[in-house]
Amino acid sequence: MRVTVFDATLRDGSHAIRHQFTVAQVREIAAGLDAAGVPSVGVGHGDGLGGSSLQLGEALHTDEELLAAAAGVLRRARLAVTLVPGIGTKEHLRRAAALGARLVRIATHCTEADIAVQHIALARELALDVHGDLMMPHRADAAMLAEQAAIMAGAGAQGVHLMDSAGALLPDDVRARIAAMRERLGPEVALGMHAHDNLSLAVANTLAAIAEGATLADACLGGLGAGAGNTRTEVLAAVLERMGIETGLDVFALQDLADDVVRPIAVPSLDRQTATLGYAGVPSSLLLPARRAAERFGVEPRAVLRELGRRGAVTGQEDLALGVAADLAGARGA
Repeated sequence: MRVTVFDATLRDGSHAIRHQFTVAQVREIAAGLDAAGVPSVGVGHGDGLGGSSLQLGEALHTDEELLAAAAGVLRRARLAVTLVPGIGTKEHLRRAAALGARLVRIATHCTEADIAVQHIALARELALDVHGDLMMPHRADAAMLAEQAAIMAGAGAQGVHLMDSAGALLPDDVRARIAAMRERLGPEVALGMHAHDNLSLAVANTLAAIAEGATLADACLGGLGAGAGNTRTEVLAAVLERMGIETGLDVFALQDLADDVVRPIAVPSLDRQTATLGYAGVPSSLLLPARRAAERFGVEPRAVLRELGRRGAVTGQEDLALGVAADLAGARGA
């Protein structure tokens, strides 16, 4: 059995440092991942192409600068980008392809796969590999996710991933969803898992997906990512090797890269707030907006996160945190 590990340190990890990766850091990390045998390196703003904005966080460098930096050092790995319809556009995708992107992940809310169809079609026209990402999959049951995955596959996606943006899924949840997707799609479409560690289940959930037939797994060096972070690339590589599953990854090289290069930049934390993301089912990318809103209105950040979960907040609704915090402050007469 073989599992393909996609590293997202330079994309999802951007959330953890307020999208401030430097060109030099991108070059060093991308080159290290390439040398360690990682077959796909995701690069860009945490919210994907076109994400740099006042609402989602302004990046230190443009998409073009970051992609060019990575493309210049990758020798074997594919340069990957993420596009969220409504944030990124077709023009963003065309520019990314011109800069050397070879894989695009089209990410939508788990019940809105139909808005990805035109972007998947464009990716195929541009001769890119294209996978679909179903975000916030705890908000839909297994049957619904299987139907949504089928929409992406029918449009031309070669793989579909559960993107557990809130880190809210439990292993049994993952197994049921992946099993339903596998039955619906058959063996022609690869399935993958993108896990967050908000409930300390990232590796366990990734293994649960693999047990049901997933052959793709997302991970980040040192777990660097939104919320409490992601599945750790170096840990997943070691676990899969122990299980006799082939990855082609150099475990020691990944450990060195994680400890010597990535950890000095930032270390994700599993604490009361990041754990509440998974508990309340809130996208990990809303953590920083919730913290800022809570501080501004003098309310408890966990209360903001819990209310965001109750209201069904999704990726891209960072401004909703301000309204929630204001409502909580008003309710107590502050």
